[in-house]
Amino acid sequence: MRRTTLALVVALTAAPAFAQDKPAAKQDHLPFVLLPSRHMLIEAKVNGKGPYKLIFDTGAPINLVSSKLGKETGLVKKGGGGPLGFGIFGGGLNQVEIKTLQLGGVTAEKLPAIVMDHPTVRAISEAFEDEYGTIDGIVGFPFFAHFATTIDYQKKELTLKPTDYTPGDYLQDLTNNLMKSAERKVEPRVVGAAGLWGLAVAKGDEDAAGVDVTKVYPGGPAAAGGLKVGDRVLTIDGRWTDSVADAYLAASLVKPGRAVAVVVKRDGKDVTVSVTPAKGY
Repeated sequence: MRRTTLALVVALTAAPAFAQDKPAAKQDHLPFVLLPSRHMLIEAKVNGKGPYKLIFDTGAPINLVSSKLGKETGLVKKGGGGPLGFGIFGGGLNQVEIKTLQLGGVTAEKLPAIVMDHPTVRAISEAFEDEYGTIDGIVGFPFFAHFATTIDYQKKELTLKPTDYTPGDYLQDLTNNLMKSAERKVEPRVVGAAGLWGLAVAKGDEDAAGVDVTKVYPGGPAAAGGLKVGDRVLTIDGRWTDSVADAYLAASLVKPGRAVAVVVKRDGKDVTVSVTPAKGY
């Protein structure tokens, strides 16, 4: 889970800054608490129940609620429903639909969510429980995508203004893409050299430019061009060859049958030879 990036960190007061005494009606300015972990903590009502303390995370692609919140709000029936998906975080996970999620005076309906006791959320909740109470999940993209969202870190206030945009179901899209990838047939690939050079190189002295020719195959293009074992290849067709990877790339960019200049260091002097790579397989 990505932490929300902060433009300004403001010192926390001793008590949470939630406006619990104010009515929710017509309120679109929502106070939040900036936790020492730099997460934004807000209060929300889920299916008309609450308020619950949730992390407002602009980097979260999903809404996530704890199993306790899921049971209390009717998202998960008591004694029913097994884990869906992978169950990778212990306790499994369930995808559900939140009928209403209300933050301050704004409400979004029919939102996808995951019911899961996420270890990171649990760790944050346990770390700050004495001061802020239990944290029961994350408000993510499926909610805030419905609104033009402004974050004022000095006032520690969210402004949520409804828009006409309706986000898709990210989780369903992800599942569909994974299924398509699993069903897609992967054709075998055969890798072969476009051009054959008939030599081997290695990087000996790391501080020196170029790569050393360690072998020249008799009858090959390199031998025909006059390359010798002990030559240090500096460039191939004008491209630097300061590493084996550089040399491979430079050689691979030369079309078979085209003569190119190869500059080597030989006996302390720069020598240019012409090599015409042969057609590969």
